[in-house]
Amino acid sequence: MKKVLTVGVFDVIHIGHFRLFERAKTLGDKLIVAVQDGDFILKYKPQAKIVYDTVSRCYMVNSVKYVDEVVVYKAVDDIVKEVDFDIFAKGPDQCHAGFQAAVEWCKANGKEVVELPRTEGISSSMLKQELNV
Repeated sequence: MKKVLTVGVFDVIHIGHFRLFERAKTLGDKLIVAVQDGDFILKYKPQAKIVYDTVSRCYMVNSVKYVDEVVVYKAVDDIVKEVDFDIFAKGPDQCHAGFQAAVEWCKANGKEVVELPRTEGISSSMLKQELNV
């Protein structure tokens, strides 16, 4: 059984997230989605506007038919060491230092890293801006 891990905030769920989950699920048999802890986000980005708390975001993600398991994470370079998976699916814009460390850890530990394309024309940031959130 191949297990796929993907991570994100998933604050304002939109078509891009559904497509991410659908694409990630095709890579294996089980999709594990890690939802970033809201308190951790605000600790490092106090200006961030989080619409939903962590429990609510987990509930929404867990309600998506492609998702088999939801876990909460703080730092991406830690969650890759804590979850049992075979493939790490990430987006092209997930490239900050934490993601770079996570990718290096995956490569050093026999985990496949797959970069999935973004859905053009949609993002949580864009939606929040349009909704003045």
